[in-house]
Amino acid sequence: MKHGYIRAIDTYLPEQVLSTADLAQEFPEWSVEKIDKKTGIRERHIAGPDECSSDLAVAAARNLFASGACRPDDIDFVLMCTQSPDYFLPTTACLVQDRLGIPTSAGALDFNLGCSGYIYGLGLAEGLIATGQAGNVLLLTAETYSKFLHPRDRSVRTIFGDAAAATLISAGDIDEPAIGPFLYGTDGSGGTNLIVPTGAARKARTAESAVAVEDDSGNVRSGDNLFMDGAEIFNFTLESVPKAVSGLLAKAGLTVDQIDLFVFHQANQYMLDHLRKRIQLPAEKFLISMAGCGNTVSSTIPIALQSAQREGRLQSGMRLMVVGFGVGYSWGGTLVRW
Repeated sequence: MKHGYIRAIDTYLPEQVLSTADLAQEFPEWSVEKIDKKTGIRERHIAGPDECSSDLAVAAARNLFASGACRPDDIDFVLMCTQSPDYFLPTTACLVQDRLGIPTSAGALDFNLGCSGYIYGLGLAEGLIATGQAGNVLLLTAETYSKFLHPRDRSVRTIFGDAAAATLISAGDIDEPAIGPFLYGTDGSGGTNLIVPTGAARKARTAESAVAVEDDSGNVRSGDNLFMDGAEIFNFTLESVPKAVSGLLAKAGLTVDQIDLFVFHQANQYMLDHLRKRIQLPAEKFLISMAGCGNTVSSTIPIALQSAQREGRLQSGMRLMVVGFGVGYSWGGTLVRW
Protein backbone atom coordinates (compact mmCIF):
# COMPACT_ATOMS: atom_id res chain seq x y z
CA MET A 1 0.00 0.00 0.00
CA LYS A 2 1.21 3.49 -0.79
CA HIS A 3 1.79 5.95 2.04
CA GLY A 4 3.05 9.50 2.06
CA TYR A 5 6.31 10.77 3.49
CA ILE A 6 7.78 14.26 3.82
CA ARG A 7 10.28 14.44 1.01
CA ALA A 8 11.33 18.08 1.25
CA ILE A 9 10.49 21.41 2.90
CA ASP A 10 11.35 24.93 1.85
CA THR A 11 10.21 28.34 3.07
CA TYR A 12 9.95 32.02 2.23
CA LEU A 13 10.14 35.06 4.51
CA PRO A 14 9.29 38.56 3.20
CA GLU A 15 12.17 41.02 2.99
CA GLN A 16 10.81 43.64 5.38
CA VAL A 17 11.87 42.96 8.98
CA LEU A 18 10.27 44.30 12.16
CA SER A 19 12.70 43.86 15.05
CA THR A 20 11.99 43.85 18.75
CA ALA A 21 14.08 47.02 19.00
CA ASP A 22 11.73 48.65 16.46
CA LEU A 23 8.70 47.68 18.54
CA ALA A 24 10.31 48.91 21.76
CA GLN A 25 10.65 52.33 20.13
CA GLU A 26 6.98 52.28 19.13
CA PHE A 27 5.89 51.08 22.57
CA PRO A 28 8.28 52.77 25.03
CA GLU A 29 6.44 51.24 28.00
CA TRP A 30 7.82 47.86 26.85
CA SER A 31 11.58 47.29 26.81
CA VAL A 32 13.45 45.03 24.40
CA GLU A 33 14.17 42.70 27.32
CA LYS A 34 10.51 42.48 28.30
CA ILE A 35 9.35 41.67 24.78
CA ASP A 36 12.14 39.11 24.28
CA LYS A 37 11.39 37.36 27.57
CA LYS A 38 7.66 37.12 26.90
CA THR A 39 7.74 36.23 23.22
CA GLY A 40 11.17 34.74 22.49
CA ILE A 41 11.01 36.62 19.17
CA ARG A 42 13.73 38.98 17.92
CA GLU A 43 12.44 39.59 14.39
CA ARG A 44 9.23 39.32 12.41
CA HIS A 45 9.04 39.44 8.62
CA ILE A 46 6.26 41.61 7.21
CA ALA A 47 4.68 41.28 3.76
CA GLY A 48 4.81 44.35 1.54
CA PRO A 49 1.66 46.36 0.72
CA ASP A 50 1.23 44.51 -2.60
CA GLU A 51 2.48 41.13 -1.32
CA CYS A 52 -0.30 38.60 -0.68
CA SER A 53 -0.42 35.02 0.53
CA SER A 54 -0.21 33.66 -3.01
CA ASP A 55 3.01 35.61 -3.58
CA LEU A 56 4.57 34.13 -0.44
CA ALA A 57 3.39 30.61 -1.34
CA VAL A 58 4.72 30.88 -4.90
CA ALA A 59 8.10 32.07 -3.59
CA ALA A 60 8.31 29.16 -1.13
CA ALA A 61 7.36 26.66 -3.85
CA ARG A 62 9.94 28.09 -6.24
CA ASN A 63 12.58 27.71 -3.53
CA LEU A 64 11.51 24.08 -3.21
CA PHE A 65 11.75 23.52 -6.97
CA ALA A 66 15.14 25.27 -7.11
CA SER A 67 16.46 22.88 -4.45
CA GLY A 68 16.02 20.01 -6.91
CA ALA A 69 13.45 18.19 -4.77
CA CYS A 70 10.96 18.11 -7.65
CA ARG A 71 9.71 19.97 -10.70
CA PRO A 72 6.35 21.71 -11.18
CA ASP A 73 5.20 18.97 -13.57
CA ASP A 74 5.77 16.35 -10.83
CA ILE A 75 2.96 17.82 -8.72
CA ASP A 76 -0.50 16.31 -9.04
CA PHE A 77 -2.25 17.99 -6.10
CA VAL A 78 -1.89 21.42 -4.46
CA LEU A 79 -3.15 22.00 -0.92
CA MET A 80 -3.16 25.65 0.15
CA CYS A 81 -3.68 26.51 3.81
CA THR A 82 -4.39 30.19 4.42
CA GLN A 83 -6.69 32.48 6.42
CA SER A 84 -5.64 35.52 4.40
CA PRO A 85 -6.51 34.53 0.81
CA ASP A 86 -5.99 36.88 -2.10
CA TYR A 87 -9.73 36.85 -2.84
CA PHE A 88 -12.93 35.30 -1.51
CA LEU A 89 -12.99 33.64 -4.93
CA PRO A 90 -11.30 32.31 -6.96
CA THR A 91 -9.47 29.75 -4.88
CA THR A 92 -5.93 30.88 -4.15
CA ALA A 93 -4.59 27.38 -4.86
CA CYS A 94 -5.84 27.70 -8.44
CA LEU A 95 -3.94 30.96 -8.91
CA VAL A 96 -0.82 29.37 -7.46
CA GLN A 97 -1.13 26.35 -9.78
CA ASP A 98 -1.16 28.64 -12.79
CA ARG A 99 1.73 30.83 -11.65
CA LEU A 100 3.93 27.84 -10.85
CA GLY A 101 3.25 26.04 -14.12
CA ILE A 102 1.83 22.98 -12.39
CA PRO A 103 -0.10 20.78 -14.87
CA THR A 104 -3.81 21.47 -15.33
CA SER A 105 -4.38 17.79 -14.52
CA ALA A 106 -3.50 18.55 -10.89
CA GLY A 107 -6.11 19.06 -8.20
CA ALA A 108 -5.96 22.22 -6.12
CA LEU A 109 -7.89 23.44 -3.10
CA ASP A 110 -7.72 25.94 -0.26
CA PHE A 111 -8.50 25.15 3.34
CA ASN A 112 -9.00 27.80 5.98
CA LEU A 113 -7.19 26.85 9.18
CA GLY A 114 -4.64 28.63 11.28
CA CYS A 115 -2.13 27.19 13.72
CA SER A 116 -3.36 23.60 13.35
CA GLY A 117 -3.37 23.84 9.56
CA TYR A 118 -0.09 22.04 8.92
CA ILE A 119 -1.33 18.92 10.72
CA TYR A 120 -4.57 18.95 8.78
CA GLY A 121 -2.62 19.43 5.57
CA LEU A 122 -0.46 16.39 6.31
CA GLY A 123 -3.63 14.41 7.01
CA LEU A 124 -5.22 15.46 3.73
CA ALA A 125 -2.03 14.67 1.83
CA GLU A 126 -1.70 11.22 3.41
CA GLY A 127 -5.35 10.50 2.57
CA LEU A 128 -4.90 11.51 -1.06
CA ILE A 129 -1.82 9.32 -1.40
CA ALA A 130 -3.13 6.29 0.52
CA THR A 131 -6.27 6.20 -1.64
CA GLY A 132 -4.33 6.50 -4.88
CA GLN A 133 -5.61 9.95 -5.77
CA ALA A 134 -2.17 11.57 -5.80
CA GLY A 135 1.50 10.68 -5.87
CA ASN A 136 3.11 14.05 -5.13
CA VAL A 137 1.23 16.58 -3.01
CA LEU A 138 2.45 20.16 -2.64
CA LEU A 139 1.30 21.42 0.75
CA LEU A 140 1.53 25.21 0.95
CA THR A 141 1.01 27.25 4.11
CA ALA A 142 0.98 31.04 3.78
CA GLU A 143 -0.26 33.91 5.90
CA THR A 144 -0.12 37.69 5.88
CA TYR A 145 -1.65 38.29 9.31
CA SER A 146 0.16 41.64 9.44
CA LYS A 147 -2.55 43.04 7.16
CA PHE A 148 -5.10 42.35 9.93
CA LEU A 149 -3.16 44.02 12.75
CA HIS A 150 -3.68 47.55 14.04
CA PRO A 151 -0.30 49.29 14.38
CA ARG A 152 -1.09 50.28 17.98
CA ASP A 153 -2.08 46.79 19.16
CA ARG A 154 1.05 45.56 20.87
CA SER A 155 -0.71 42.39 22.07
CA VAL A 156 -0.46 40.95 18.56
CA ARG A 157 2.19 43.02 16.78
CA THR A 158 4.92 41.64 19.06
CA ILE A 159 3.95 38.06 18.15
CA PHE A 160 2.87 37.58 14.53
CA GLY A 161 5.00 37.54 11.40
CA ASP A 162 4.27 36.72 7.76
CA ALA A 163 5.72 33.68 5.98
CA ALA A 164 5.07 30.72 3.73
CA ALA A 165 6.26 27.13 3.57
CA ALA A 166 6.17 24.51 0.82
CA THR A 167 6.20 20.85 1.82
CA LEU A 168 6.46 18.02 -0.69
CA ILE A 169 4.66 14.86 0.43
CA SER A 170 5.36 11.93 -1.90
CA ALA A 171 4.09 8.38 -2.19
CA GLY A 172 6.41 5.61 -1.09
CA ASP A 173 6.21 1.82 -0.94
CA ILE A 174 6.70 1.56 2.81
CA ASP A 175 5.46 -1.05 5.26
CA GLU A 176 4.25 1.43 7.86
CA PRO A 177 2.93 4.97 7.35
CA ALA A 178 5.64 7.61 7.74
CA ILE A 179 2.94 10.12 8.71
CA GLY A 180 0.36 9.16 11.32
CA PRO A 181 -1.64 8.27 13.28
CA PHE A 182 -3.56 11.51 13.55
CA LEU A 183 -5.51 13.13 16.34
CA TYR A 184 -7.81 16.12 15.75
CA GLY A 185 -9.91 18.39 17.92
CA THR A 186 -12.35 21.26 17.46
CA ASP A 187 -14.14 23.62 19.84
CA GLY A 188 -15.87 26.38 17.91
CA SER A 189 -17.20 27.92 21.13
CA GLY A 190 -13.82 29.67 21.37
CA GLY A 191 -14.01 31.16 17.88
CA THR A 192 -14.54 34.72 19.06
CA ASN A 193 -11.35 34.70 21.13
CA LEU A 194 -9.16 34.95 18.02
CA ILE A 195 -11.04 36.61 15.20
CA VAL A 196 -11.18 39.29 12.53
CA PRO A 197 -14.82 40.33 13.10
CA THR A 198 -15.54 42.12 9.80
CA GLY A 199 -14.78 41.76 6.12
CA ALA A 200 -16.62 38.57 5.21
CA ALA A 201 -20.30 37.78 4.64
CA ARG A 202 -21.39 37.84 8.30
CA LYS A 203 -20.38 41.44 8.97
CA ALA A 204 -19.31 43.86 6.25
CA ARG A 205 -16.65 46.51 6.75
CA THR A 206 -18.11 49.97 7.18
CA ALA A 207 -16.93 53.41 8.20
CA GLU A 208 -18.15 52.61 11.71
CA SER A 209 -16.32 49.28 11.92
CA ALA A 210 -13.05 51.00 10.99
CA VAL A 211 -13.15 53.29 14.05
CA ALA A 212 -10.41 52.20 16.43
CA VAL A 213 -10.78 52.23 20.21
CA GLU A 214 -8.40 51.60 23.08
CA ASP A 215 -9.05 48.66 25.41
CA ASP A 216 -8.35 48.45 29.15
CA SER A 217 -4.80 47.22 28.47
CA GLY A 218 -3.94 50.14 26.23
CA ASN A 219 -4.16 48.21 22.96
CA VAL A 220 -5.84 49.96 20.04
CA ARG A 221 -7.88 48.18 17.36
CA SER A 222 -11.04 48.41 15.31
CA GLY A 223 -13.57 45.81 14.25
CA ASP A 224 -11.60 45.42 11.03
CA ASN A 225 -8.50 44.23 12.89
CA LEU A 226 -7.51 40.93 14.41
CA PHE A 227 -8.58 40.51 18.03
CA MET A 228 -6.95 37.97 20.34
CA ASP A 229 -7.93 37.26 23.92
CA GLY A 230 -4.50 36.11 25.05
CA ALA A 231 -5.62 34.80 28.44
CA GLU A 232 -8.37 32.62 26.96
CA ILE A 233 -6.06 31.28 24.23
CA PHE A 234 -3.45 30.45 26.89
CA ASN A 235 -6.02 28.60 29.03
CA PHE A 236 -7.34 26.68 26.03
CA THR A 237 -3.82 25.64 25.04
CA LEU A 238 -2.86 24.39 28.50
CA GLU A 239 -6.10 22.42 28.64
CA SER A 240 -6.17 20.85 25.17
CA VAL A 241 -2.56 20.26 24.15
CA PRO A 242 -1.46 17.96 27.02
CA LYS A 243 -4.56 15.84 26.40
CA ALA A 244 -3.77 15.74 22.69
CA VAL A 245 -0.20 14.61 23.35
CA SER A 246 -1.27 11.82 25.71
CA GLY A 247 -4.09 10.81 23.37
CA LEU A 248 -1.77 10.61 20.38
CA LEU A 249 0.79 8.57 22.31
CA ALA A 250 -1.96 6.16 23.40
CA LYS A 251 -3.26 5.88 19.84
CA ALA A 252 0.24 5.04 18.59
CA GLY A 253 1.05 2.74 21.52
CA LEU A 254 4.14 4.75 22.38
CA THR A 255 5.65 6.58 25.34
CA VAL A 256 7.35 9.96 25.58
CA ASP A 257 10.73 8.21 25.66
CA GLN A 258 10.07 6.76 22.19
CA ILE A 259 9.65 10.20 20.59
CA ASP A 260 12.92 11.72 19.39
CA LEU A 261 11.71 15.30 18.95
CA PHE A 262 8.56 17.25 19.82
CA VAL A 263 7.72 20.05 17.38
CA PHE A 264 4.80 22.18 18.51
CA HIS A 265 3.24 25.21 16.86
CA GLN A 266 5.62 28.04 17.68
CA ALA A 267 3.13 30.36 19.37
CA ASN A 268 5.48 32.23 21.70
CA GLN A 269 8.21 31.42 24.21
CA TYR A 270 6.01 31.93 27.27
CA MET A 271 3.35 29.48 26.10
CA LEU A 272 5.82 26.84 24.91
CA ASP A 273 7.74 26.92 28.19
CA HIS A 274 4.54 26.34 30.14
CA LEU A 275 3.44 23.54 27.81
CA ARG A 276 6.76 21.71 28.03
CA LYS A 277 6.72 21.84 31.82
CA ARG A 278 3.04 20.86 32.03
CA ILE A 279 3.60 17.78 29.83
CA GLN A 280 7.00 17.09 31.45
CA LEU A 281 8.94 16.90 28.21
CA PRO A 282 12.77 16.99 28.29
CA ALA A 283 14.18 20.28 27.00
CA GLU A 284 16.63 18.52 24.67
CA LYS A 285 13.69 16.88 22.87
CA PHE A 286 11.60 20.03 22.60
CA LEU A 287 12.16 22.29 19.59
CA ILE A 288 11.83 26.06 19.92
CA SER A 289 12.58 27.91 16.69
CA MET A 290 10.84 31.25 16.16
CA ALA A 291 13.33 33.94 17.19
CA GLY A 292 13.97 35.06 13.62
CA CYS A 293 10.42 34.96 12.25
CA GLY A 294 7.82 35.07 15.02
CA ASN A 295 4.49 33.26 15.09
CA THR A 296 3.81 32.56 11.40
CA VAL A 297 0.57 30.66 12.09
CA SER A 298 0.31 27.56 9.84
CA SER A 299 3.94 27.87 8.74
CA THR A 300 5.61 27.68 12.18
CA ILE A 301 6.01 23.90 12.18
CA PRO A 302 7.54 23.52 8.68
CA ILE A 303 9.81 26.50 9.33
CA ALA A 304 10.95 24.88 12.59
CA LEU A 305 11.49 21.54 10.83
CA GLN A 306 13.60 23.13 8.10
CA SER A 307 15.63 24.97 10.74
CA ALA A 308 16.19 21.77 12.73
CA GLN A 309 17.28 19.95 9.58
CA ARG A 310 19.81 22.66 8.75
CA GLU A 311 21.15 22.55 12.31
CA GLY A 312 21.62 18.77 12.15
CA ARG A 313 18.96 18.04 14.77
CA LEU A 314 16.98 15.82 12.38
CA GLN A 315 18.39 12.48 11.34
CA SER A 316 16.88 9.85 9.06
CA GLY A 317 14.67 7.45 10.98
CA MET A 318 13.84 9.83 13.82
CA ARG A 319 10.29 9.79 15.12
CA LEU A 320 8.76 13.25 15.59
CA MET A 321 5.55 14.39 17.22
CA VAL A 322 4.12 17.53 15.60
CA VAL A 323 1.23 19.36 17.25
CA GLY A 324 -0.67 22.45 16.10
CA PHE A 325 -3.22 24.43 18.11
CA GLY A 326 -4.99 27.78 18.07
CA VAL A 327 -7.61 29.79 16.20
CA GLY A 328 -10.92 27.99 15.79
CA TYR A 329 -10.42 26.62 18.40
CA SER A 330 -8.71 23.88 16.45
CA TRP A 331 -5.92 21.46 17.28
CA GLY A 332 -4.28 18.41 15.81
CA GLY A 333 -1.27 16.19 16.14
CA THR A 334 0.52 13.44 14.27
CA LEU A 335 3.70 11.43 14.26
CA VAL A 336 6.26 11.79 11.48
CA ARG A 337 9.02 9.33 10.63
CA TRP A 338 11.80 11.51 9.22
